[in-house]
Amino acid sequence: MTAAQTWLDKSLSPDDRARALIAELTLDEMITLVHGPMPNLMKPEEKPADAGTGAGYIGGVPRLGIPALNETDASLGVTNPRQVRKGDGSTGLPSGLAIASTWDAHLAYEGGAMVGRESRAKGFNVLLGGGANLTRDPRCGRNFEYLSEDPLLTGVLAGEAIKGAQASNIVCTIKHFALNDQETCRHVVDARIDEGALRESDLLAFQIAIERGQPGSVMCAYNRVNGEWCGENDFLLNQVLKGDWNYPGWVMSDWGAVHTTAKAALAGMDQESGYQLDKQVYFGPVLMKEAVEQGEVPFERLTNMVHRILRSLIDKGVFDNPVVPSEPDYEAHGDISQAAAEAGIVLLKNDGVLPLGGGLRKIAVIGAHADVGVLSGGGSSQVIPVGGPALELKVSMGPSSAFSSVTYFPSAPLAAIKARALNATVSYASGEDVAEAAELARGADLAIVFADQWCTEAEDLPTLSLPHDQDALIAAVAAANSKTIVVLETGTPVTMPWLDQVSAVLEAWYSGTRGGEAIGRILFGEVSPSGRLPISFPRSVDDLVRPQIPGMIFGPPEEGKTIPTSFPNVQQHKGKFSVEHPEGADVGYRWYDRAGKTPLFPFGFGLTYTRFAYAGLELAGGETVTASFEVKNTGAVAGVETAQVYARIAGGQRLIGWARVALEPGESRRVSVEADPRLLASYDAGLPGWRVAAGPVEVTVGPDAATVALKGEAVLSARTMKP
Repeated sequence: MTAAQTWLDKSLSPDDRARALIAELTLDEMITLVHGPMPNLMKPEEKPADAGTGAGYIGGVPRLGIPALNETDASLGVTNPRQVRKGDGSTGLPSGLAIASTWDAHLAYEGGAMVGRESRAKGFNVLLGGGANLTRDPRCGRNFEYLSEDPLLTGVLAGEAIKGAQASNIVCTIKHFALNDQETCRHVVDARIDEGALRESDLLAFQIAIERGQPGSVMCAYNRVNGEWCGENDFLLNQVLKGDWNYPGWVMSDWGAVHTTAKAALAGMDQESGYQLDKQVYFGPVLMKEAVEQGEVPFERLTNMVHRILRSLIDKGVFDNPVVPSEPDYEAHGDISQAAAEAGIVLLKNDGVLPLGGGLRKIAVIGAHADVGVLSGGGSSQVIPVGGPALELKVSMGPSSAFSSVTYFPSAPLAAIKARALNATVSYASGEDVAEAAELARGADLAIVFADQWCTEAEDLPTLSLPHDQDALIAAVAAANSKTIVVLETGTPVTMPWLDQVSAVLEAWYSGTRGGEAIGRILFGEVSPSGRLPISFPRSVDDLVRPQIPGMIFGPPEEGKTIPTSFPNVQQHKGKFSVEHPEGADVGYRWYDRAGKTPLFPFGFGLTYTRFAYAGLELAGGETVTASFEVKNTGAVAGVETAQVYARIAGGQRLIGWARVALEPGESRRVSVEADPRLLASYDAGLPGWRVAAGPVEVTVGPDAATVALKGEAVLSARTMKP
């Protein structure tokens, strides 16, 4: 380092080092840093020598030591779309909803850290992860990437996963900012919502996650919010993110989400990603340079864009720690994935048939390719497992067909069951022939039906019913055998017309690299179920805010106005349209509470193989609420209870905290939960800021949003807080 190379001085702040670098950059070099292609779409002769084979690439400035950015999807594992990197598999985490079902910040961190290590080992220094959108509609095709319907649960777990990923000296994004709650018409839909409601829900989830995880970059969403594209939304990017929250990192576009040069740059967009998917290279050497030279984009604004990028690269260790590819520890990483899967499986019903014991002689296993593996979700988060998929089914039509296939990880539940049922004959039927499956079940001591539901980016589900007549299969098997267990491998909630006919239901979600093993251990009681629902299960779509997905059309396509999807007889509008959000901040369980409706399974619900009791509630008020109480394991086996604390604010129910407690039989523990004051406040746009009303507030403690084990009252003091 020479005296002039102050950007190499690690004793200086990231901001000072970024300023020193910018002083050395030419205009052309600055523009290089604010746009980049998708390497997977480049011809070999066009691809830069330092570009990896991943989702995105931003050229560096070698003479100053600024590294190229090689970017990979996504938060559930390092992806390899269409297996463009031949033979390169990765560890797949369970789905986002499965991870959120753990309610475990430590497991979220460990999962993020695992993906961060594999990203770096494979030559990537930017991870396009950190999905923090609320699951406003259970039919959203991308829910399996996201975490929950609650801003606190989402914010805490997303923040921890981001923090874990960035521990490997890479940048992790948070996405998709904001209100990306449907995939149908995602490129044209305008989500309409009141500012206060948006601040109290989706934006609060992002705010908490950013505070905890400090992501180096924020990725904008495709949709509009209140009339403006998310990438051109001055309110979202300049006023909220960079203003109110003082976010120091950079805003990148989603792939194909840039529409202008000057307007986007002035509204807060800092970098154009995957420019081949945009109509023009808006932030490239022609349009951006022209905009700067003509004063449409002030040079100071371009400088700020570059500063934010360089600051994050320095702050997260990318600048000082060049990526050196290595071999990941797949065995250890598989352990992490399996631990998350086991903690995230939710026991929804159990008439006493579980856990399975040693007296069984004949077990029928039916359906969902349980003989070969476990299902995973489609789209840009699709992980190719180490050694390749167990089964891959092509998608021939629809928006997802360009980058999705129905992929099963090679962790077969059938093998896991056989390994544990050593004294039983375990037989398998595919379930395609319902009569054959029912006959197999009729001659067995019990039947285990696996049912799955594939979800993917770019397409929503037209219904919450299990596809391919699996409801009829389950009903037929249950009619043939009174001891029928259903294991669901789904990306989102499903309806259950057969619920009263079966003995047990496990929601296994997409369970990742070792999902079959995790399911086997839960079924046989090697692990007591501890998952709790992060999303409400509705009784039917009629109970939802919008019984039909806006923009989704059923029936044959109308020429020139619709496009086909991989779901039969379902199309999407092409033109711009608005979607009102009358539920406002009351997402999920808060909507059911407000509407006076009872879901099939409430938010936070989950059974175990033991029992828990609550006692001794003590509440303290003032500037926030602190709840202290005792949890006791009153059953015969060890287990984990997730004790949830709710407050009733402005007439509505809100999760204000939880405690995840592991207890041996007979053991008890006193825990304390302190609420983030924003969860006790209403957002006042006229203030602007958070306003807590003085007076008493009802506080309840229990195992889910619908069950009250303890109840009390705390008195709050009036206060206001900045946005």
